Amino acid sequence: MASGNLLRQLIKTGAEGNLEAFKKASEDVIQEEREKHHHLLASDLEKILYGRSSVTSQPFISLIKQVPSDKERGLPLLHIKEPLRRLEDVILSDDNRSLIDEVLQEHHRQEVLKSHGLAPADRLLFCGPPGCGKTLTAEVLASELGLPLATVRIDSVVSSYLGETASNLRQVLDFVASVPMVVLFDEFDALAKERADAADHGELKRVVNAFLQLLDAYNGRSLLIAATNHEGILDAAVWRRFDEVLVFEPPNLEQLRKLLACKLRGLRRNFEVDSNEITNLFKGMSQADVERVVRRAAKEMVLAGKEFLDERHIKSAIRREDVRQARMKRG
Repeated sequence: MASGNLLRQLIKTGAEGNLEAFKKASEDVIQEEREKHHHLLASDLEKILYGRSSVTSQPFISLIKQVPSDKERGLPLLHIKEPLRRLEDVILSDDNRSLIDEVLQEHHRQEVLKSHGLAPADRLLFCGPPGCGKTLTAEVLASELGLPLATVRIDSVVSSYLGETASNLRQVLDFVASVPMVVLFDEFDALAKERADAADHGELKRVVNAFLQLLDAYNGRSLLIAATNHEGILDAAVWRRFDEVLVFEPPNLEQLRKLLACKLRGLRRNFEVDSNEITNLFKGMSQADVERVVRRAAKEMVLAGKEFLDERHIKSAIRREDVRQARMKRG
C-alpha cells in the first residue's frame, strides 16, 4: 500500500480541487506500487487515472469494413477483433513483464512524452518458440490499451504477382497509421527473411527491401508487433527497426506454478496447485501446451459428472497431449 505521506498528499490535493497536483500525487502512488512489484494494482490505477477507451465504443463494424484487401484474390489483409485477455492472464519472465509495463506506461502517458519531444515505443519484436505467449501478449497489450487487435494475414499479404506483396504491405501500414490499434505481424520471418540467403529468389529480396523502407517511413498511431519462431533467419537490418525485443521462452518451474494457478482459477480441485508433484507433471511444456492440458482435464471432469478436478484428470490429459505431440513429430 502507498506510504502515509503520499496518501495524505493525494487526499489533500483532491480535497482542494487542485487537479494538476492531484494527478502528480496519483502518479507518485502508482510509481511506488510498481516499485513494490504490485503490477496489477499499478496498472488498474493507471487506467482509472488516464482513462481506458473501450474497443466497443469505437465504430468497430465500420472499422472492419474498411480493412484493405488483396487485389489478386480479394481477401482481407488484416483480421480485427476485440481483445479479451488481460494482464493477469499472461505469465511473463521478470524482464518481459518489466518491458511490457514500461510500454503500457509510455502509451498511457504519451501526452507527457510528446510535450518533451519524445514518443512511446511503437515497434516491438517478439521472438521465441511456438506456444510461449507471443500472440497472447499482443492481445493483452491491446486489451490494456483499450485498442482493437489487428492480425496481419500473411496468407493474404504474400502474393504470387510481381510487386503485389509490397503493395499489400503498403496498404496495411497506411491503414493502421490512421486508426490506433495494436497490429500483430505473426510469422514475421515470412516477410523479413535474410536477404543473403541464396535459396531465395529476387522477388523475396525486393519484399524485404520494401518492408524495411515502409517501417522506416512509418509514423502512425498504432503499436506494431512482429512475432517470429525463427529469429535466426531474420535479416540483420531488421533488428534495429524495433524499439524493444522481447525473447519468450518455455516457462520455468516457478512460472509453471503461476501459470497453473491462473489457468485453474475458479476450478474446484482435490490438489494444491503449487505442489511440486503437480508442477513437475508439466515440466518442459509451453504455455499453450499447459492451457490445452488444463482445458482437456476440465472437460473430462465435467463430462464425468465430477465436482472436483482430480490429479488423475490431469494425468489423463497429459497422456493425450503426449500422443498428440508424438503424432505432430511424425507428421
